[in-house]
Amino acid sequence: MLTNYSNYADSPRLVDPASLAFQSLLDKFAPTDATVLIVGETGTGKEVVARYLHHHSQRRHGPFLAVNCGALTESLAEAELFGHEKGAFTGATQAHPGWFESAQGGTLLLDEIGELSLSLQVKLLRVLQEREITRVGSRKPIKVDVRVIAATHVDLAQAIRERQFREDLYYRLNIAVVPLPPLRHRRDDIPLLAQHFLSLYARRLGRPVRRLSPDALEVLLEYSWPGNIRELENTLHNAVLLSREETLTPTHLRLTRYSEQGFSHAEESTLDNFLRQQLSTKPNQLFDRVIASLITHALEFTEHNQTQAAALLGISRHTLRTHLAHQGMIKGRRKTTSHVATASVNEPNQERELRIGYQKFGNLGVLKARQSLEQCFAKKGVSVLWSEFPAGPQLLYALQNSEIDFGTTGEVPPIFAQANGNAVTYIAWEPPAPNSVGIIVPNNSDIRSIADLRGKRISVNKGSNVHWLLLQLLEEAGIALDELKVVYAPPKYPLTASDYLAVDAWMMWDPLLSAAESNPELRVLANGEGRVRNHQFYLARRDYVEKHHDVAQQLVVSLQQTGIFIDNHRQEAAGLLAQELGLDLLAVERALTRRSHKTRSMAFEVIKEQQIIADRFYALGLINKPVRVREAVWQSPSGLSLTA
Repeated sequence: MLTNYSNYADSPRLVDPASLAFQSLLDKFAPTDATVLIVGETGTGKEVVARYLHHHSQRRHGPFLAVNCGALTESLAEAELFGHEKGAFTGATQAHPGWFESAQGGTLLLDEIGELSLSLQVKLLRVLQEREITRVGSRKPIKVDVRVIAATHVDLAQAIRERQFREDLYYRLNIAVVPLPPLRHRRDDIPLLAQHFLSLYARRLGRPVRRLSPDALEVLLEYSWPGNIRELENTLHNAVLLSREETLTPTHLRLTRYSEQGFSHAEESTLDNFLRQQLSTKPNQLFDRVIASLITHALEFTEHNQTQAAALLGISRHTLRTHLAHQGMIKGRRKTTSHVATASVNEPNQERELRIGYQKFGNLGVLKARQSLEQCFAKKGVSVLWSEFPAGPQLLYALQNSEIDFGTTGEVPPIFAQANGNAVTYIAWEPPAPNSVGIIVPNNSDIRSIADLRGKRISVNKGSNVHWLLLQLLEEAGIALDELKVVYAPPKYPLTASDYLAVDAWMMWDPLLSAAESNPELRVLANGEGRVRNHQFYLARRDYVEKHHDVAQQLVVSLQQTGIFIDNHRQEAAGLLAQELGLDLLAVERALTRRSHKTRSMAFEVIKEQQIIADRFYALGLINKPVRVREAVWQSPSGLSLTA
């Protein structure tokens, strides 16, 4: 199976008989316009196969779009697939084409087709039969010329028996079936795929190409690969990222022992016997003891990297941290009780909490890494708890729900928060850094200027600083919002195969932007220079700072001291962040260089600039009511002033 997602000429020529037979089947289906159903386990590369079929069809010059049906919310799925008219539902401020219209003249992949609701299955069947869609809020049918490729990892026949999938839709899709063989059934391809991924990620990370030791290759060949090609790719990406040696050994691969059915029968039998024995002799707290042992060993195996340990256990990092809190290994997050909430500087012996939301960058990232805040607040009886967030909008949602007390975001998220009734308070800010935000496209993309964004699909975190930059770019090029497809998603890097297939461009900010700039497969189409200011703000819950103004004052002083440390010891600060971020040291250092980290008190000029942004978002209908920024600015009781 092909594995290069942007240039098929560079993909490895696979040799396993199962792969060769599979390739022959694809070559028969590709030139036709028949609906294709791809069936395969998770991670076998169903999107890549769909892309191959499109690339070798008569529609190769049309768009190829992929939508994950499992990710569509029940309430908006119909509008996402078929589009909607202005006023069709709350928030529909303008007409918008759906996935089918956007794929006109090309190919649309409906991934995880088995996750569609029964009501949507009926409407999809009509589209496949009549080749026309009707937007939500309209009665006028629109003809569509789209080749549909469906994909699933579930047994649709079983889903039909369980009344979870319509039989008539199944027969409409079951015209040309592509059974995708799992990796364990074509082991001869593993060495070629492994070398491909090692070269790919060495190039993306700017590192020398790694090679596998003979025993490491043997481990790859013996492993059952329950996650298939995706698991192989992630395993080798992780190995390139974390290893410093040119030759990778089995230790670098960090694989657990599975058979094709999961654990080997011997291991399963031993585990079952042990659990039965424990239940018969020591049943008390067995569940807690087993969970504690699993977590302890996972942390040891990953050198106490919580993200990797959670992935190893197949749980989220938040779930892992919940277990760690129950075991007393970290301090648990809890809602502030009324007794604690009323604590003030007049009760110095009352234990208090400061719950900080952060992203792994900037002053807060370095402040957490150095642990100087914990030392400072220990004398005041204040416990410091940290919660990581992917971006500002998600952080402020937690602030609104009293899950955190303090955090930092760019200039746009607090405007959305105010509009939604969030009692957010501006505490301080840092000088603008317009070069720290930008839009990224593949290096071989036909998008050469901002004007080329028309009709393209752009990934952006809604309500973030890069959302503001996107609006500025579109205005500069004279492009209306409804002339492109905006895909709302949190930022990420490195990009995966699905990312390259899903959209045409990504809005990013540092340090991810800086890391992407180092990737020869990507290029920066435009940054914020001359378009946005890109301030950074420190924000808190209003009720928290009113009751704990001494904590807020000390916190911004610590932030100012940390900013001076970063500016004077940039390489050391980058080193503290790079390992946690999993990014190249030079990329993190470049990102730190592009901005000043000197925390300052709120000033009239920056409040005025915030108000301009707020007014623009309201005029565009992106927030539902006007906001007055100055009403959310904290006034320090002691008149604390932070200077440059």
